[in-house]
Amino acid sequence: MPEFNAPLRDMRFVLHEVFNAPNLWARLPALANTVDAATADAILEEAAKVTHNLIFPLNRSGDEEGAQWHDGQVSTPGGFKAAYSTYIDGGWVGLSGNPAYGGMGMPKMLAVQFEEMLYAANSSFALYSALSSGACLAIDAHASEALKALYLPPMYEGRWAGSMCLTEAHAGTDLGIIRTRAEPQADGSYQITGSKIFITGGEQDLTENIIHLVLAKLPDAPAGPKGISLFLVPKIHVDAQGMLGESNAVSCGSIEHKMGIKASATCVMNFDGASGWLIGEANKGLAAMFTMMNYERLSIGIQGIGCAEASYQNARRYAQERIQSRSPAGAQAKDKIADPIIVHPDVRRMLLSMKAMTEGGRAFACYVGQQLDLAKFCEHSQERHDAEALVALLTPVAKAFFTDTGLDSCIHGQQVFGGHGYIREWGQEQLVRDVRIAQIYEGTNGIQALDLLGRKVVGNGGVALRLFTTQIRDFAYLPGAAYAAELLDAVQRLENLSDWLQQQASLDPHAIGSACVEYLHLFGYVAYAYMWARMAQTAEHQHATDPAFYGAKLGTARFYFSRLLPRILSLEQSIRAGSPSLLQLQPEQF
Repeated sequence: MPEFNAPLRDMRFVLHEVFNAPNLWARLPALANTVDAATADAILEEAAKVTHNLIFPLNRSGDEEGAQWHDGQVSTPGGFKAAYSTYIDGGWVGLSGNPAYGGMGMPKMLAVQFEEMLYAANSSFALYSALSSGACLAIDAHASEALKALYLPPMYEGRWAGSMCLTEAHAGTDLGIIRTRAEPQADGSYQITGSKIFITGGEQDLTENIIHLVLAKLPDAPAGPKGISLFLVPKIHVDAQGMLGESNAVSCGSIEHKMGIKASATCVMNFDGASGWLIGEANKGLAAMFTMMNYERLSIGIQGIGCAEASYQNARRYAQERIQSRSPAGAQAKDKIADPIIVHPDVRRMLLSMKAMTEGGRAFACYVGQQLDLAKFCEHSQERHDAEALVALLTPVAKAFFTDTGLDSCIHGQQVFGGHGYIREWGQEQLVRDVRIAQIYEGTNGIQALDLLGRKVVGNGGVALRLFTTQIRDFAYLPGAAYAAELLDAVQRLENLSDWLQQQASLDPHAIGSACVEYLHLFGYVAYAYMWARMAQTAEHQHATDPAFYGAKLGTARFYFSRLLPRILSLEQSIRAGSPSLLQLQPEQF
């Protein structure tokens, strides 16, 4: 049977030792009196109990039963409603929410650790609160004071949920062609009419109310994405005192039957003249919605890390217990008829690949969380500006690289199990199915790659990229820095390739689209090299205090630099081959 235990020791290593988060929090006035190392550890320990004892036990049963739709109503699987009630009693939905409206105000560096636990334990369950947290972020950043005061407290409590309504049957990536309309009313509200698809948690039985954030167009809106506005549309009307009234003209037409995350309701939502309220400025809704989307993109990236961690834990245990054949070096378990399969080099290759990529991803998620905390709380304008630029640059990398490599790791974990990995009760095939969606929703990974290369690197002349590479070089030039030569070579390749692509983009209209996915992966491997160099540096300094733990970090770092980072060489060669081979066939030749 599958198991999951939050990797608390690894999380503390990244948070406290590699990034020294408590020192950062102490110098940010908004956090100095809110969180310290002891508070963070207490939150992580409680989160580990909640995910292990409450949420993980519903993972397989939730997958087997799935969410159910009947006459417009959605019921979540058995146990979900009771577990969600206990979950919100702990205040988890508002963990990093604005304290002015009832949130706990915890830093993102801490929240990403919790999100990883949640996705590892039960991705379907995690999504219900993840969408609520993202909706709260958009409301807090862009809504009027009246809307914030009315809606945020019950959303942070978890009594009300949130959803994100963007996609329409004919409009996915190209949101500029949405058809949902918003008609102004005399009382300052709007009537929202249209249909949205793929709405996570659009309808469910966990909360009293659902607050939909809906993209729609006003009657006089300009064409394209510059004519999109954002509206808050409650499932149930709310009066000025926050009391629930009659149902709004919002209904769930159906739910999707999916490959994975089956306990998460993916809904078709119909708005039939529903009452809504404008968030932010008219025709500037896409920018407001991106506040939520960027939060969700990092969150969904962490889904890749969480699923990979769950897969790794079970594959590691299985490899240590399953006996088959003898080691190439001779019998290792001489008292048994065969050796545990962990002695075999290929099994170790898979396990070490999983370990290196998952731990590298955990560190990178913490690093992005650090930049988000600086962007939000830092009082030094230049440092805050640089952090904002880094968040914009790194968000597509985090979303796409975490989920691409997260699927790879889950497949490795399934492969370690052999035939048993294909059997339901071992849990590995569910992780493969559940994590697969993460490469698709919240902006497909191909779109993330286009955003990274086209907008965040070529589009601004590599300014934000230089901020990141300068940080890497500053570390590598420190006396005795771990893997300095390898790191400097990798970052120089990234910069040279970026400059070359800047030139190619002016000569070939297909240059960016042809190179972007490989470029994002190369960027990801270089970013992880930076993370592993920092982790190795910390492990070297602390090795004598715990040789087993820190020795494992050093050994995994060695594997990463010798066996995984060299992948950037083939990625670079593929990128420099350009677009001609992609364009030589006519459509009818495919």
